[in-house]
Amino acid sequence: MASKLPDTTKSLGAGAMDVEDGSGGGGKKVAGKWPGFVHFFFVLTVVMCALVYAPRFLSPAVPVDFLGPRQPSPSGRAAAVQGRSVHSGRGNEGDALVLDNQVNSPCAWMGSHGICCDRSDYNTDVCFIAGDVRTDAASLSLLLYPPPNGTANANANATVAEKEEVVRPYTRKWEKGVMANIQEVRLRAARPEEADAHRCDVRHDAPALVMTAGGYTGNLFHAFNDGFLPVWLTVQHLRRRVVLAVLEYNPWWAGTFPEVVSGLSRHHVIDILHDKRTHCFPGAIVGTRFHGILEVDPARTRDNRTLVDFHDFLAGAYKDDGAYSEVHTTAPAPRQQRRPRLGLYSRKGTRVIENEAAVARLGESVGFDVSVLETANGAPLSSEYARVSACDVLAGVHGADLTKLLFLRPGRAALLQVAPLGVPAVARGCYEKATTMMAMHYEQYDAAANESSLVRKYAADDVVLRDPEAATRGRGWDLIARVYLSGQNVTLDLDRFGDTLRKLHARALRLPVGGP
Repeated sequence: MASKLPDTTKSLGAGAMDVEDGSGGGGKKVAGKWPGFVHFFFVLTVVMCALVYAPRFLSPAVPVDFLGPRQPSPSGRAAAVQGRSVHSGRGNEGDALVLDNQVNSPCAWMGSHGICCDRSDYNTDVCFIAGDVRTDAASLSLLLYPPPNGTANANANATVAEKEEVVRPYTRKWEKGVMANIQEVRLRAARPEEADAHRCDVRHDAPALVMTAGGYTGNLFHAFNDGFLPVWLTVQHLRRRVVLAVLEYNPWWAGTFPEVVSGLSRHHVIDILHDKRTHCFPGAIVGTRFHGILEVDPARTRDNRTLVDFHDFLAGAYKDDGAYSEVHTTAPAPRQQRRPRLGLYSRKGTRVIENEAAVARLGESVGFDVSVLETANGAPLSSEYARVSACDVLAGVHGADLTKLLFLRPGRAALLQVAPLGVPAVARGCYEKATTMMAMHYEQYDAAANESSLVRKYAADDVVLRDPEAATRGRGWDLIARVYLSGQNVTLDLDRFGDTLRKLHARALRLPVGGP
């Protein structure tokens, strides 16, 4: 599935979901056999056009029917499936777009016109703006215009007029260094003198989500942990009826994740830093929710989503075509035991398994069909999805590629993470909880000092080898990153690692062929 290119041209092209404002003029003088009769219809047509289209040019705001047809979902599910929430006793607000899907959020029940921010989370701020929302490219702002004909409460309008919020849309607000490089987005009410200053160049029938492709998201782990999983948490209830307005939009991001982007939104991506047009929306979200490292807490979403739901979203995005079932559902030959599949990640540069070929042969001797998965090989993630989802066990040294555990089959597969010396706590913290949330088995192999290449750099009694916890105490992440993550490889003890593989092989054989 091709990614939707950033919406930076004047024409959206055929099939676009967005509507650009524009007007035209001109006509031909009518002449014919019945001039009076034709003249009457000409005048009538002009009057009708004026009645229909005059508000488009005379009023500063044009309501957009972004809710779609007001009829039950064909599936009979709750109205929230269509991105709507029915509130009883709310009069004209009874059918309103739900921007915030978070349980117990101060913004969860905001009205159809207003600005609200939830800054209660340690990791992220999220702001919501509902109503006639327009972009101001010069100040990187979202402006809220008053409803037409004074339909909103005057006191509410006054309150909104006094409010201005600033948010950096990234999920690591506790980390000042990286947050300083995330652009600030402003949300405020439009001032009276701005009534005609931001006429819409492009109108959208769906709300915007302002997010960033910056920060650490050039790394696969952070691309999902800081980016796509939080985005999905924030907008999945809108069922792709959302426009992604991306800060730090870049070709690598667009080219690496086109399927995920298209799975999140059916609209063109907006490169919000470089698109100088005025985009108009029925609402917007700035920032994304965060539940924890590769975590989804079902108690925090109104529709009780889980990490398995996110896996299913990825399966749909990557067009899961049954590659897994082709491997696992074929009946085994008589008296022949099936061979579970082991995917072994082959790293380059750092945290390399120096005896990788011997480890692969060990896996084969234990009873696995072994696939050595190359990292950073330029293959599209869709092909990676197909290969990883076919595995019963995914194994590798701690690193970003193990984020692809999200591609494994929930309830069935296992993750075997090799933690180099000094890294066990970091490794476990990144991937154990996500694995268990997908009802899969988590196994961690902690490399001993004699399996580390650091024995070639440090004396046997050096604290770096003897007591990594003491070595890092008071020196924090810098030493872990420099010495234990960037500075070592591993040579696995085949006897000890073989015990771990045999355990996982036996588990795989106990599982039924096929399904979870």
